[in-house]
This record gives sequence, C-alpha cells and structure tokens, in this order.
Amino acid sequence: MDVAHCYLEGNVDAVEFCPHDSFHHVLGASTYTLQEGDHPNRSGSISLYSVDAEKGNLDLVHHVETVGIFDIKWNPVGANVVPLLAQADADGYLRIHSLVCSGNGQENEGGLLTEVGGENVSSSMCLCLDWNPSATSISVGLSDGSISIVTVRESQLNIQQTWVAHDFELWATAFDTHQPQLVYTGSDDCRFSCWDLRESPSTLAFQNAKTHKMGVCCIAKSTTDPNKLLTGSYDEYLRVWDLRSISKPINESSICLGGGVWRIKYHPLIPDLILAACMHNGFAVVSIEKDSVALMETYDKHESLAYGADWQRGGRKRPVVATCSFYDRLLRIWMPETSGNITPSG
Repeated sequence: MDVAHCYLEGNVDAVEFCPHDSFHHVLGASTYTLQEGDHPNRSGSISLYSVDAEKGNLDLVHHVETVGIFDIKWNPVGANVVPLLAQADADGYLRIHSLVCSGNGQENEGGLLTEVGGENVSSSMCLCLDWNPSATSISVGLSDGSISIVTVRESQLNIQQTWVAHDFELWATAFDTHQPQLVYTGSDDCRFSCWDLRESPSTLAFQNAKTHKMGVCCIAKSTTDPNKLLTGSYDEYLRVWDLRSISKPINESSICLGGGVWRIKYHPLIPDLILAACMHNGFAVVSIEKDSVALMETYDKHESLAYGADWQRGGRKRPVVATCSFYDRLLRIWMPETSGNITPSG
C-alpha cells in the first residue's frame, strides 16, 4: 500500500531509517549526481525526513549539500548514546554526522545533522561502508578494489589498516555481527571474500570466485542465525550461504529476482524476511525459511534504477519501508501487502 512519496533534487541512491529509540521516524536519504564535461563534478546531499506512515506524512526536516555520496549507514543501537550517520563519498572521505533534536526540543519533529568527524581514506572513491556491532570500527570499500578499516573513538577517525582485497570496484562490505573480527567483501571481480582482522595485515579466511556470474553488489549477515549470510549480484540472484565451515561456505539456495540485486535488508523484527532493491526490476520482498527462498511481493512504482531500500523500526502492526530510485530522483514510503500477517519472533 502506497503511503507517501517525494522527489529529491539529485539522483537518490540510499535510504536509511534511524534504528535508535525516539528516532525511528527519522529517514536519511543520500544523493549522487555526476555533472559530466571537461571538469566533472560529483555533487550530493543528505536529506532527513520525518515519516509517519499511519498519517501518510513524509516531511523534510533537514537538508545538507555534500559531495556525491555512494552509501550512508546509522551506527548500531546500543553502541552509542547519540545516533551517528556515516557517509562514504566520491572524494574518498568517510564522514560522521551526529543527529540531534530540533531546536524546539520535540524529538518526534525530526532532527539536525552536524558533521563531527571526517577522514580522507583514499584518493579513490569510497563506495560502501559498514559499522561493526560495537560502533568502534567502520569498514570502507574503495573504487580501486581496496578496503580500509577505520577506528571510531569519540568521533575521531583513524585508518587502522588498508589492503587490496579485489581486482575491481569493491561495492559491498559487511562485518560479521556474531564474529566482528571477520569482515566480508564483494566486488566487480565476481569474488566474495572474508577477512580475519585479528592479524595485521588481515588474512583471507575464504574467497569464492566461482558462484557469482557477475559482480557482487551487496552482503547481509543474518541478525538471528550466526551461520547464515546473503549476497546479491548483478547476475540477478539473491544467494543464501551456510557459514558453518568458514573456510568453505556453502551456497544453500538462491532465487532470481529479475534485476541486479543491489541492496538487501533483513527485517529488524521478523526473521528471514528480506527487502531487496533489484535495479532494473524494482523492489522485492523475499521470505527465507530453512532451505527454501520464496518471492512474496514485488513493487514497481519506481521508473528508474532501484538502489535504496530499508525497513522502518518500531513495533508497528504492519511493516513500513522506504525505497528510492536513481535517475527519476524518487523516494517512496509504502507498506508491503504480504508481510502484514507475519508475527515477529521473540
């Protein structure tokens, strides 16, 4: 069911609901717009919206101009008192923004972003990022195939280590939420890798170069099952991996979603319910149970590349999602039709 929509001033590529209590209504959206010519310019922005799906409200509460942004992510719940939003951008910077309440002191009115830290990670572009569970480190994937581990201490950013992980652009990185000494990477070289951070330089725990037929776009570790992980690829497949043998993970099952699987998000409360952004084929809601993967619903109200997708947190009767598409600069809020009767575990 459609709730609300709006258009941004730039090509929108990522949307992220704030996971922190009192800020579940806050939605961040980032843009990346390339002005071609003799002197190419990569501009961007971060916009904050206040979302109330029950009332059909999608209100812009804050906007800041930036360089072109490829990825944004909020820090994990419980790790810090203050919500922090990290950005990976085209200038090779990792930047951290703090979310504070609006001047009127009403948390439900939204908030303001203030940049509190930044680090020039590389002369290459920063394409993706992920926080470790304790929010003390951020992994950053780079356009030259390298990955950097950046420590975060009171908003001070320091590069801990950087190494060449892949031959081409590194589009996906994810910490293992159950074993945070492990970080996963995926790249245009079709390789899916895992690195052990306990040694410096980091050692390769495994590398799969045969399963994905095209580049690896996204990686998501299950929040409830320590042995389950998902990958998405340009080859249009969402794959489910069994990690019990960490040196040789097994591709248990897969499903073709009809478009490059650019982003995948586990529902924060409903185990094995997945939201996927499928580039040329809109968005999909997928259910994963034991050995089966089922397509529950598709959403095709976007007219361009489906890039950004996220679930809203909070104990609502029906799940609420935000999705965005690139060239038409469209942001939509909607409620999946098929997941309303699923009862959260626990």
